Order: sequence, then structure tokens, then C-alpha cells
Amino acid sequence: MEVVGCGLGAGAVPEVLFVAAEDRGGPDVERLVAEVLGRGSRVFTLARGVAARVADTVTPHPVFGIFAMTDVALDDVAVPTLAVACVDVRDPGNAGTVLRTCDAAGVELVVCCGGTVDPFNPKTVRASAGSIFHISVVVSPEAGPALRWLHEAGLTVYGTDARGADYASADLRAPSAFVLGNEAAGLPELLLRQLDGTLAIPMAGRAESLNVGVACAVLCFEALRQRRSTH
Repeated sequence: MEVVGCGLGAGAVPEVLFVAAEDRGGPDVERLVAEVLGRGSRVFTLARGVAARVADTVTPHPVFGIFAMTDVALDDVAVPTLAVACVDVRDPGNAGTVLRTCDAAGVELVVCCGGTVDPFNPKTVRASAGSIFHISVVVSPEAGPALRWLHEAGLTVYGTDARGADYASADLRAPSAFVLGNEAAGLPELLLRQLDGTLAIPMAGRAESLNVGVACAVLCFEALRQRRSTH
């Protein structure tokens, strides 16, 4: 329900809404159904037990909405002051966490490229907790053209790499983009050479690395902190 509600709040209208029969009649569900019907969409009730069979979660949600994909072309995007590009980020939960983090930190653009999981994968959409409706998302099959666009738009493009400079030393008040790599392999050397620099997150414990969603949060909220301190 949270994701469907976020979609409606962002002005998106589902093509169709399915409601589990066992949850029909609940006040929250009925309010959502009324809003969807009021916007001209269709609503169907699923027979008892059907939601549990078709859902890919242990505890199925009471409603299922089908929305049109919201990705846009790079040429149609306003030049951002803060962007994130995902390269070969394959886990849908991680990708969804990145979207949710970017939304919370004020990132204006997320580019999914170079083998990254489909941002409209149901697991990614759920992990985004509806943030996929709040932020511009671009799907680019290749990372190269996306990085060139970011450079030409005037952003300083940083990669994440354990050999990079301490992220806290970077001046992130200027228009910036963070490029996040594969969960296990990181960013390929060829791609690293196309960046303006690389940033690392120093760690005090024995963990070898951070989850890509956590790394994204550290970097994006550092950018937000620096920008807020200038006001």
C-alpha cells in the first residue's frame, strides 16, 4: 500500500489496482480504492488466497498496483546539482535502497546503467518504498554515454573505490555525481579512468566493505551536510 500511495501522491495513476478479498473492507484499503476509482482507474478484487499465491513475498501486501514505468531520457532531464549512477548494481534490494536514500538526501537524478538491475523490478520498487516516484530515473544500457552527459552538464563525477581519497575531504558543495559499482567487484578500471576522482569511506572495524546502499547514504548525506552548512 505504501508504494501505491506514494505513486498516487506523486500524480501517477495505476492502470489497474488489485485488492485481496481478505483485506477488502478495511478503512485504509477502502480509502485507497476510492481514490484510485476517483482518478478513473480500474479496481479488481482477488479471490481469497490468490494474493498469497501470486506475491513474491512471505507476507503479501493487500493491494497490487500496475503503473506505467516512470524512467526518462537523459536529454529530457534538467541538469542536476547532485546525481548518482549505478553501474552493474545487481541486487534489487540494494538498488531500491539507493533510490530511497537518494530521495531522502535530495539527489535529483539516478542513472541505472551497465548491467544494473531493472529499477522497475518489483523487489526494487518495494525496496524503494515509493521513492521511485519521487526522483528522476534514467535507464542507460551503457555507462560511458551517461558519464559523458554528467561531465558535459558540469558535474564533478566521483567513483567509489577503496584506494580513493577520504570522502570527507571532497568539496561536494559544487554540482557532483557519485558512481557506485558492483557489490562484489566495484567499478572496472577502464571506467575509473573516465572519472574526475575516486572517494573512499574509511572504516575503523574489520569489515572489508560497506553495502552499496550504505555507501550511497554516507556520500549523499555528506553532500547534503556540506550544502546545508553554507546556508
